Amino acid sequence: MPQPLIYHIDVNSAFLSWEAAELLRQDPDAPDIRSFPSVIGGSEKTRHGIVLAKSPSAAALGVCTGEPLAQARRKCPDLKIYAPHYSIYVERSRQFMALLKEYAPSVDAYSIDEAFCDMTGTSSLYGNPVDFAHRLKDEIHTRLGFTVNIGISSNRLLAKTASDFEKPDKVHTLFPSEMEEKFWPLPIEDLFFVGKSTALRLRSLGITTIGQLAKSDHAMILSVFKSHGDTIWNYANGIESTPLSHNDAASKGFGNSLTLQYDVTDTAVAKHVLLSLCETVGARIRAAGAYVSVVQVQIVDNDFRHTSRQVTLASSTNVTEKLYTCACELFDELWDHRPIRLLGVSTGKATQEHYEQYDLFDMQKNEKLSRLNVAVDAIRSRYGEDSIKRACFIEADDAAPALSHMTGGMQRAKRNAAHPADAASDPARPRNRQP
Repeated sequence: MPQPLIYHIDVNSAFLSWEAAELLRQDPDAPDIRSFPSVIGGSEKTRHGIVLAKSPSAAALGVCTGEPLAQARRKCPDLKIYAPHYSIYVERSRQFMALLKEYAPSVDAYSIDEAFCDMTGTSSLYGNPVDFAHRLKDEIHTRLGFTVNIGISSNRLLAKTASDFEKPDKVHTLFPSEMEEKFWPLPIEDLFFVGKSTALRLRSLGITTIGQLAKSDHAMILSVFKSHGDTIWNYANGIESTPLSHNDAASKGFGNSLTLQYDVTDTAVAKHVLLSLCETVGARIRAAGAYVSVVQVQIVDNDFRHTSRQVTLASSTNVTEKLYTCACELFDELWDHRPIRLLGVSTGKATQEHYEQYDLFDMQKNEKLSRLNVAVDAIRSRYGEDSIKRACFIEADDAAPALSHMTGGMQRAKRNAAHPADAASDPARPRNRQP
């Protein structure tokens, strides 16, 4: 049996890279927005919204993904802001995944801009895995116009960790034999599933690096952190038991999640976020010509406790409002009023066939809403995400800047097992995420 070989391929600053590639496609003489301080997120005109992606020079000036645009501009007065165009990003993601499938026997889309490729047994076809990764990286740049990082290892956990090393446009390896040199010296905060509270508790125990956790007493870690301790101890030792799956995204469903810039403790704010997520998920469902019959809500609190709940619908749907109603009901049942760090909405049992159980007194409501949603999708696709929006987003309280201009809700979730379905996720990508 050949040894497992996994690539993790991650687009560098995806939304900004994809926006830059599109602008250069339209005008080859246009300036490359990756070459000066720039961000994707919100509106240059209103100066509201949050940073969804940033250029390297903006990052060097301290601009952070997920922070309010006003705060980013204080750090960088010359910052250029570009509104997001989600339809472009979805298409670029499709092209990216399609190219990977030309070479990899199995591609598992982990988010809109990253994927795990099972390359086991391909060395006889492509030669040295590191050399081929460089060729693949360069081909993506040549054909699609953006750069990627590729991490290589024997499992997803280590491959993902490797791809997060120095960026952009790099190939890194992190095999078990390299853990002591490359992985164990990293600060404990760099380990997946180690959030702020967990890191503080680990440091209080004298554990400041991943290597110290790996060499610590397993029973002691379990006694302090319970089942979470088992997970992080295994991760520190490079152990990740979940196999790379190869499933068609449409069969999984569609999902999106948002890592919040600030802990949310208000129900109304949380439900604004849920509506934003449902709008994006609904648009993707309709773009795929699909219908779903399962809706799930996920909550991660500020101590990184994960809870979720789902419901099976009596009728399949592609209607944003129906998804939102279900999401709110699930949220009300699920939330224990702990401060929220992340919210996610996912769907399942996607199908191309539609079945509907009509309410006797409202038989045409869902049909009308579906047509209305499709019309709104078309307007946004042609004129941009901010061309039409719900009043509740326009009137969003300035005290909750993470909600501004989140009509698309396209945040790339990194601190949870992102929904590979439809390559959906959160651009404000925390490092501490389960692969």
